[in-house]
Amino acid sequence: MATAAYTREQELHWLALLLVPGLGPRSAGLLLQQFRSPEAIFRATPSELEAAGLPGGLARSIASGCTFEEAVRQQEKMAAAEAVLIPLSDPRYPQRLREIYDPPVALFARGRVELLESLMLAVVGTRRPSPYGVQVAERLSRELAEAGLTIASGMARGIDTAAHKGALSGGGATVAVFGSGLDNIYPAENRRLAEEIAAKGLLVSEFPMSTPAYPQNFPIRNRIVSGMSTGVLVVEGAEHSGSAITARLALEQNREVFAVPGNITSKMSWGPNMLIKEGAHLVQSPQDVIEGLPPEDRIRLRGQRNLFEQQEHPKKGDPAIVPVSGPNRHVAKAVLDALPTDSAINLDDLLTKVENYSSSEVIAVLFELELAGVVRQLPGKNFVKLWVE
Repeated sequence: MATAAYTREQELHWLALLLVPGLGPRSAGLLLQQFRSPEAIFRATPSELEAAGLPGGLARSIASGCTFEEAVRQQEKMAAAEAVLIPLSDPRYPQRLREIYDPPVALFARGRVELLESLMLAVVGTRRPSPYGVQVAERLSRELAEAGLTIASGMARGIDTAAHKGALSGGGATVAVFGSGLDNIYPAENRRLAEEIAAKGLLVSEFPMSTPAYPQNFPIRNRIVSGMSTGVLVVEGAEHSGSAITARLALEQNREVFAVPGNITSKMSWGPNMLIKEGAHLVQSPQDVIEGLPPEDRIRLRGQRNLFEQQEHPKKGDPAIVPVSGPNRHVAKAVLDALPTDSAINLDDLLTKVENYSSSEVIAVLFELELAGVVRQLPGKNFVKLWVE
């Protein structure tokens, strides 16, 4: 694994450059191409900076060194959060991300930094998914992570959260890209998930420490999610959603785009269905993703654990084998037949559909099926059958 090759003083200059008000990643990148290092940029005179294409006010702001005091505070916050800085010149900086139109000047990272050099697949979707969407995102992310891909997503509610959890559940790797500072977890309910990712995966942000989760940060964040990845998989999302924006960015960055088809009557299916109509890879199984990767990326996955071979025995939780024995087996089969996979059903409605059995029998069987990993209970006494082959 590549290691950092810069001093604390050099890190301070990178932070100071990152913090210059009004200096975007594109302009900063052009300055670095001309001056070669942040130190050289800060040594330049205002006239030299203007000659490089900067407006006068911005040139004077850089030359004044006004951001160094905040850069020192950033170093202190990074130390407190156990975060490190990965600047553009760092060999650990993701090569794919370096090649996009406007790569971040630097990345703040916490966790397994070596994952920046791994083969990533972005999994994105709506913040308000259906139970089916959550199941699909979790399962595909788990099996793709087990196959050797690192699952990248944006840590948002909904599909992003399901993707991160799915990757972790199979012992795989995941990278969460923040739209805020690394010490400002958003949404707050994902604090425990963020800590688990920091321990087993990687947290990443281009935003300085303590940056709030401003709404405008998230579209900016999306270009990193797609830019680091070999492709983007969209599970659910409206036609003009954030996941659709990420898919468009992926196309601009010459990445593969994958989409899971959905119910045509659901607005949450418009995004992925439209992408498929426009040429995205239709995904019904993890193998569809593997086969759609560029040849060089498929080669990278060779020799790693392959979960897509035919198995001799059915998986635990396959409703075909009804994982309940004894007198309750027939009740379990009736419950599984009545439970949908694409939406949740309330307990009262389920009892009506399996009226040949008592409520106590059905409730007891639901508990057994939950333990077997076949059924999931949602808030409000709603139940859904997990997506299985």
